[in-house]
Amino acid sequence: MLCDVTTPQDLDDRFRETLAALPAAQRRRDPADPVTDDAPLTGAELLDLFDAQVTSRQLDLAGRWLRSFGEGFYTIGSAGHEANAVVAAALRPTDPALLHYRSGAFYCVRAAQVADAQVADAQVADAPTSDAADVSASAVEPDSAAEPEPAGSAPPAGGFAAYAQAARDVLRGMVASSEDPIAGGRHKVFGRANLAIVPTTSTIASHLPRAVGMGLAVERLRRLDTVGRRAGAGVRVGSGAGAAHAPWPPDAIVVCSFGDASVNHASATAAFNTAGWYDHAGLRIPVLFVCEDNGLGISVRSPEGWVEATLRAKPGIHYLSADGADPVRTYEVAQEAAAWVRRHRRPAVLHLRTVRLMGHAGADAESAYRSAAELAEDLQRDPVAATARQLVDAGVATADELLARYDETGWQVRRLAEEVLSEPKLASAADVVSALAPRRPVRVARAVADSAARASGPGSAAREEAFGGKPPELAGPLTLAQSINAALADGLLDHPQMAVFGEDVAAKGGVYGVTKGLRDRFGAARVFDTLLDETSVLGLGLGAGLAGMLPVPEIQYLAYLHNAEDQLRGEAATMQFFSRGAFRNPMVVRVAGLAYQEGFGGHFHNDNSVAVLRDVPGLVVAVPARPDDAAPMLRTCLASAAVDGSVCVFLEPIALYHTRDLYTEGDGEWLAGYPEPGSWVAGHVPIGRARVYRVGSADDLTIITFGNGVRMSLRAAAVLAEEGVGTRVVDLRWLAPLPVADIIRESSATGRVLVVDETRRSGGVGEGVIAALVDAGYVGAARRVAGVDSFVPLGPAARHVLVSPEAITDGARTLLAR
Repeated sequence: MLCDVTTPQDLDDRFRETLAALPAAQRRRDPADPVTDDAPLTGAELLDLFDAQVTSRQLDLAGRWLRSFGEGFYTIGSAGHEANAVVAAALRPTDPALLHYRSGAFYCVRAAQVADAQVADAQVADAPTSDAADVSASAVEPDSAAEPEPAGSAPPAGGFAAYAQAARDVLRGMVASSEDPIAGGRHKVFGRANLAIVPTTSTIASHLPRAVGMGLAVERLRRLDTVGRRAGAGVRVGSGAGAAHAPWPPDAIVVCSFGDASVNHASATAAFNTAGWYDHAGLRIPVLFVCEDNGLGISVRSPEGWVEATLRAKPGIHYLSADGADPVRTYEVAQEAAAWVRRHRRPAVLHLRTVRLMGHAGADAESAYRSAAELAEDLQRDPVAATARQLVDAGVATADELLARYDETGWQVRRLAEEVLSEPKLASAADVVSALAPRRPVRVARAVADSAARASGPGSAAREEAFGGKPPELAGPLTLAQSINAALADGLLDHPQMAVFGEDVAAKGGVYGVTKGLRDRFGAARVFDTLLDETSVLGLGLGAGLAGMLPVPEIQYLAYLHNAEDQLRGEAATMQFFSRGAFRNPMVVRVAGLAYQEGFGGHFHNDNSVAVLRDVPGLVVAVPARPDDAAPMLRTCLASAAVDGSVCVFLEPIALYHTRDLYTEGDGEWLAGYPEPGSWVAGHVPIGRARVYRVGSADDLTIITFGNGVRMSLRAAAVLAEEGVGTRVVDLRWLAPLPVADIIRESSATGRVLVVDETRRSGGVGEGVIAALVDAGYVGAARRVAGVDSFVPLGPAARHVLVSPEAITDGARTLLAR
């Protein structure tokens, strides 16, 4: 029945019917000749692309078959989108790609291209020395004067054998095999480091801001002959231990694909706007956006003409279009698009018209929202059938020959599917989280020690020059803001690939002056202002980290992070998890936040909501309260990002930026000297270790707190000391991971715990602290003083919902009276 055309069996039947109806050509064509007189593809090349498309189609059919008996866990397929095989053929296998979930044919072509390149490399290695030297030279500089506009890589030598490894990769993802080469059974994604395909689980274009960041980073690193690049820290395909990494060539372009419905998403809008904004400003971003337009977002139609109108209207982005049902013309346009981006180093979008066959996924009944006529019309535009029709019309192959290839591929795919069924699955929680966020504290400590040795040794002269002859350890006591500024400068000196960027961080030096002077010392290429969009700021960081840089983006206020949080959760923190460490997103995100600002109120500038950060698996959340903690904690975050690929959020309490006093005005007790490099090792602060202050005997009460709560708790402890109460004030310093061992030890020492949580009673940090105590079997007394479940109001009203020193003192007395 026509209404059932979305079933695998019916799609297969109709493909066979289409082939059977194709008339034979008048004469056979030599496959080495162009498929038509003016075509950019030979018959052999188009036949290879047909094999890739058929492999992708058979993988979709296998996915439905596996699901039918409970062994397949992913049925979103690529049927109808197989024209992206042609796009892959127009690109180079060294062009990094971020692919959406209908990219099976693209993946097959890219995998075969790389396999062919590896064979060619092996042949070069076996060739006589003189010949090998000539070939090697041409490989290093593909753009010679004689070839100013090279085409994309030719399609690989075909037959299913060329695509067998790609098919096995995809099937392993479908059955959640732990031998899946990218995600290891954690998810079904298209990605592999040696293919320069970055895994993304995006369904709504959340990977597009990262692609823009990658393009910006690739171009910056292409232009800057930095020390880090000479040392081998240049643009690389991932940085995971044990992975094979090929550098992206200097003229690489970034390609990212997405569906037409994603055009409407805020993250896509942010990416297009940022690419166009930078292009308008004269900065080059070599990104090719590929919109695969099948007219549907699950069941919601894109209004006729809307996608084209939207894409054409994007300023600064060159528009091209092609019909996926015409593979030769699509190849020609894709070649043109890739060449344009490669030559101009500017963004472009390829609007590729496709269809969606077999519905959105296995459970989707298209007949509920699409007419039989509509479905039949899509079948007429089946890209695999269109390629077959062109091959038969040209006389490159007969319908029977193509059907034989189709059946052979189907049999081989089914055989591979049966093989991967027996492969192991992830067997424990430890297996699942092993790739999430590796922690190697000894290596991080060693990295800090190495930084100290460089700063006091070979880099001492450059350091003194950068600080104008007066390094910060000679500047006297510093505020929190000044200490962070000095630590950022030391980081920029020690990490050539590090960049500091965000809204107002360069010329202005930040709203609170924390980055003041850094641009003048290190230049606009390493300290620069961005447009006002947090999604794009984080996207730039995501792309830069993936490209081999050490990005330190700033989010101006914590409240502004919330509309861009998915860039941290869905993109940054998942990267190692979904690639088994083959790709990393090292990043330290500086965020000004928390409350208690004097004379500058309201919930946008006094946001105390951190639950969204603590909920992200693997994310490191640091909150320095004092100047003498800020510098070593920032050094730890930078080292952890560089060594382990960590994604760190460095949450800076705004109200403490310029605080100088603790107990009385003018006492200077909240200032601290900056440590000279020789003392960095002794003062190293590992992730997840608290700091303990002892007031009086320190035997009666333990106060556990962080941020502004540290200063308030120390003041409360001084009042309690006058009453004969000895207090331990524990500064958590790290909200994720919590310093559980320190919490338990210091709580057990007194048997009375007061948790001072400046966030909120519901969803606040205090809940995690109490839970840690309960889980450890703590049997002493415990009490919380926390902010009210409210946004922070303007002016004096804020005092009614925020924690105060008086509330801490009263809470302590109540606890002691038990």
